[in-house]
Amino acid sequence: MAKNTSGRGQRDLKVKVKTARGRKLSSTRWLERQLNDPYVKRAQAEGYRGRAAFKILELDDKYRFLVPGARVVDLGCAPGGWLQVAVQRVNALGEKQGKRVGTVLGVDLQEVEPVAGAEVHQLDFMEDDADETVKGWLGGRADVVMSDMAAASSGHKQTDHLRIIALCETAAQFAFDVLAPGGTFVAKVLAGGAEGDLQKLLKQKFEKVVNVKPPASRSDSSEKFVVATGFRG
Repeated sequence: MAKNTSGRGQRDLKVKVKTARGRKLSSTRWLERQLNDPYVKRAQAEGYRGRAAFKILELDDKYRFLVPGARVVDLGCAPGGWLQVAVQRVNALGEKQGKRVGTVLGVDLQEVEPVAGAEVHQLDFMEDDADETVKGWLGGRADVVMSDMAAASSGHKQTDHLRIIALCETAAQFAFDVLAPGGTFVAKVLAGGAEGDLQKLLKQKFEKVVNVKPPASRSDSSEKFVVATGFRG
C-alpha cells in the first residue's frame, strides 16, 4: 500500500466558513474562530458547557483555591461551566473518598440548567440582603467567590471597560460581605487603565492580589482575571 506523502490526515485542517446571505462578516469570523478553537473542541469532548471552563481550571491549577471541602459562590454562573469545574475540584458530589465534601452555589439573573452537585438559584446579587440570602443558602460564609461576568457590550471599547470594572467592583463588595477570613475572590476584568481603584481596594482587603491571563483566554481579547487570596475579613 502506498504511503500518504501529502501530509493530509496528519493534522487538523482549518475550517473555512463562507459568508452567508444575511450574516455579517464579523459573525462569520466569530463562527470560523469557534470551529477552529481547540478549547471549544476540548469543552465538547470533555462535557463542559463552554470553553470558559478551562479558564477557571487553569487559574485553579496555579493558585489552588478550589480545594476539597470549600464553599464556593459563582456569580453570574450561566451557562454553568465554572460550576462544573468547582463541583469536581471541591468534591461537592463526595466522589473522592477520604476528602472533605464541598458546597457549590451558583446565582444568575436568568434560569440556568441544573448542574449535578451544585445548587443554582435565580437571583440578582445586587439586591438588598442578597448577601444574607446567599449565606443562608450556604449555611455560613464562603471560602471562594468567583465571577466570569461581563457587562453587555456597547461596541465602544472604553465604555465597555468601565462597565465591566464597575460590575467587578460590585462583585468584590459582595465578596467582602460573604467571604470567610482567608477566602479568595476571582473575577474577570478588562485591561484598559481604569481598574486602579479596584486593585487598590482589593489590596486593602486581601493579603495577595495578582492579575493573570490564563492560556484559555484568547490572545486577541483584553480580558484578564484578578485573583485575590487571603481575605482579611
